[in-house]
Parts: sequence; structure tokens; C-alpha cells
Amino acid sequence: MTVQNPAVEVYDFKRPTTLARQQTRALEQAFETFSRQWGTQLTASLRVMSQVAFDQVVVESYADYAASLPSRTTMVLCAMGEHPARAVIQFPPDAAFGWIATMLGATSPIVAPDRRYTPIELSLVRRLAAGVLEDLSYSFGGILIDDLRVESVHENSMVAQATAPSDLMVVGAFMVRAGGGPAAEASIAIPLAELLPRLGVDVLDAVAGHRPERLRDHVIAAPVEVALRLREVPVSPRRVLDLAVGDVIPLPHGHTRPFDLAVDGRIIARAAAGAVGARLAGVVIDLEESA
Repeated sequence: MTVQNPAVEVYDFKRPTTLARQQTRALEQAFETFSRQWGTQLTASLRVMSQVAFDQVVVESYADYAASLPSRTTMVLCAMGEHPARAVIQFPPDAAFGWIATMLGATSPIVAPDRRYTPIELSLVRRLAAGVLEDLSYSFGGILIDDLRVESVHENSMVAQATAPSDLMVVGAFMVRAGGGPAAEASIAIPLAELLPRLGVDVLDAVAGHRPERLRDHVIAAPVEVALRLREVPVSPRRVLDLAVGDVIPLPHGHTRPFDLAVDGRIIARAAAGAVGARLAGVVIDLEESA
């Protein structure tokens, strides 16, 4: 008879387990929802496709959390109502400089400067962090208070003091990628003392029940592709294969005919060419009845 050795799980007495399995699962579910919301918010803010992938959630002291971060980083401290401790939104400054450049019109990845944020850049960082707090409040539902606000931005993990070093934090780890830039490690840290009273036996139902109440608002805010299109012209495969530089394909679209305004490939309106300042624009002149 073969006796198999039981699986051995390492237990760190410096980090005692403080959450039940159901509580941990509720936090994982909330952070997974948050990662999708954050990715959508970044896509809308930066106007480039962005993804946020949830990695793991751990409970550790604030001292251990701060020590695990690089000394040069971005830590946004967030007030939570009257709670004395602060939540933390953390991400690398190199990633933040790339996000800011994209918001200001950059079309390709930049080399992040080795300096502090300018006042304008700091204002944009705070704006992005405010959007993160909205997603966080929505995703956590009833287990996190709604009164969240950006308080301060720090660029050194050894300077930022969100709470006492021994206080426990719930830390969610993420990988963030915006446009064609590299993936960046980010984290969200929330004082356990703020979450624990709301992590009851019905916490999964509370999180799930909170979503439909605000689902419509988030669907309405989701970014969609909008295009102005000329009238299509059928072309044979032979014509396509014989195309060369300089060839002209006549289009059956009169110069007075309005463009088709399409959302995700579906025509919803007609629009004429226009301008807003130095930018081209479409002026809606008619709506599709079937839309």
C-alpha cells in the first residue's frame, strides 16, 4: 500500500489568517469586478484600449505592504468618511506618465521622465484616482462606504503614512496595461478594520445585490466606437487583387449626401461634415427610425 504525503501549507505567524473562506471569496469577487470597471474607466479616460487584470488579495500589515513597494512610486491616499485610516491607490510613476501623455494626445509610448509630477500632471493623476474610487465604491457595494475621496498624492512609499504600521490592510494586486505600453503592477490597499464589520455571512449576497442598482449607469457610460461612413461600393475580388498605388476607386457618394453615423457597425443617424475648432466633427442632421 502506498501512503501519500498530505499537502503542507506554510503558515506565517506574523500574518495570521483573519478572514473566513467566504469573506475572502467576497473580496476576490469585489476586486475582480473592480478590475473590469477600472479597465473600462481607463479606456474611456485615455481613449485607448486598456485592460486591468486582478492577481490576488492578501491581508498584511501596513508596514509590510509599504516595504514591499519600490521607494519611487505613486501612492494616492484616500479618506473614507470619518475613519482615521486611509485607503491607498498605488501604481508606478512610469505608467502614470504614459497615461498622462495619452490623455494629452500622445499616439505612441513615451520614455517616462525621471522627475516629480508637475502641478498639471498632479491634477490629472488626482482625476484618474477619483475615477478609480467611483469604480471601487461600485464594485464593493455594501461592504465599503460610499464616502471616498482623494486626499493627497505621494511619490515615495516611505513618506506616505496611510495608517499605523501594525494596522492590517486588505491588499488587491493588479496588472494594468494601457494601449501599447508595458504592463504595470498596481495595488489597492484598504484598512481591514473598515471592511471587517461589513464582511458578514451575507456579504456575497450584498455584493451581488448591489450591482443591478447601478448597472444601467455603468452601461450608459461604457465607451463605444462611433464612425462616419461613406456609402459602400461593391468591388470584385479581381479588382481588389489588381489594386496598385495610385489607383482610384469611384465612390457612389454624392458630395451633398450626408454621411452614415454608425455605432458598433449599426447605422443610427445621418451626419454632415463639420468642425469644432481645429478638429473635424460630424453634425447630426437626421436619426434612423429603426434605431
